[in-house]
Amino acid sequence: MKSIAIVTLAFVALFTPSLHIFGSPLDKQILKIKPQADRNGDGKLSDTEKETLIKMIIKRFPRSDSDGDGTLSEKELEKVIKIATARAKNQGGRKSGKENAQGKEQTSPTHANVKYGEYERNVFDIWLAENSKPTPLAIFIHGGGFRAGSKEKLSQDVLKKLLKAGISVASINYRYLSIETPLPTSHHDARRALQFMRSKAKEWNLDKSRVAAFGGSAGAQICMWLAYSDDMAKPKSKDPIERESTRLTCVATTGGQTTNQTEFWKEMITDLMGPKIEAEGFVRPLGSLVDPEKVRMATWGAKSLEQANKKAARHSALLLVSEDDPPIFMSYGMPPTAKPPADKGRARGWLIHHVNLGIALKKKTDALKLEAHLKYPGAELKYPSQVEFFVDKLSD
Repeated sequence: MKSIAIVTLAFVALFTPSLHIFGSPLDKQILKIKPQADRNGDGKLSDTEKETLIKMIIKRFPRSDSDGDGTLSEKELEKVIKIATARAKNQGGRKSGKENAQGKEQTSPTHANVKYGEYERNVFDIWLAENSKPTPLAIFIHGGGFRAGSKEKLSQDVLKKLLKAGISVASINYRYLSIETPLPTSHHDARRALQFMRSKAKEWNLDKSRVAAFGGSAGAQICMWLAYSDDMAKPKSKDPIERESTRLTCVATTGGQTTNQTEFWKEMITDLMGPKIEAEGFVRPLGSLVDPEKVRMATWGAKSLEQANKKAARHSALLLVSEDDPPIFMSYGMPPTAKPPADKGRARGWLIHHVNLGIALKKKTDALKLEAHLKYPGAELKYPSQVEFFVDKLSD
């Protein structure tokens, strides 16, 4: 409930100029606890972001809009903040120690909130494994539909196991998808983070030749883009960071979207859900846009649907993968025979993380004779998890 109280404070700020919340220390506190509110990652709350916050709180607490006018008056906000603050106070103090989003004790990073770029969300944490020799590095890229999530989503269990195996670990933030920051902004941020870490190899005792990436959902998509793209280093750049390689030793994904191709998705949804279900119904609005074609164009910062499709194709693993690419370990939560959820809300998440996406990539990698491991319930595998895969591929 603490987060609810903070978000409520943000709404009060929108309609109470005397409080001067936006741009104040309280604004920073709101963004620190609720970073998803800053969708373009510029460290501020724009009018569009404020409108999104308003809609969110009314949707979550519909009774807060007591007069039903679709917004919150000063009195309505005062009432909500009073209730939310009281609830937060009652809920406070129940947790102790440093805990991450999973509620587990955190292993403190060697370096926290390291800046790798100019934007608010261009930060990462890094845990350096103890070794006299340069250590391999595994970079975690969080999921969240490109609109949410944070570096704190890194599994503490995975972190500890990798460190124990002598593998250093980093976890990055990147700018969220918005109309102001369309894709592939998130991908480019991740690329910059990777190159920045390589530039620190000598200082941090890292082995540049042994670098992996892992992540789920949106993070998985970014990982595959990095793994299957040609080296994006710019040897002649004046920026030494841009001269660093972007190639990976191996990659591990969870619930990854292996393609951004509309036709693939339409066919898969029809096969899994039946011909009466339209793929367009699963498209999420972006800002004030709800029309699927306009959302797709805005998502990719394109002026036409054709241009959007071309940009999407350049970030689809199925189209990028080639015979010189690194090994991959893919994990999905359902077998190919699983029945779809009846609830449409759950069906969307089930579809966008479906094992059929992994099967399609596995067929492509097999044809190219590339090493690929596909995990799902009932599958027999050489590696039980991504940890064993990384230990094998990254160790001396």
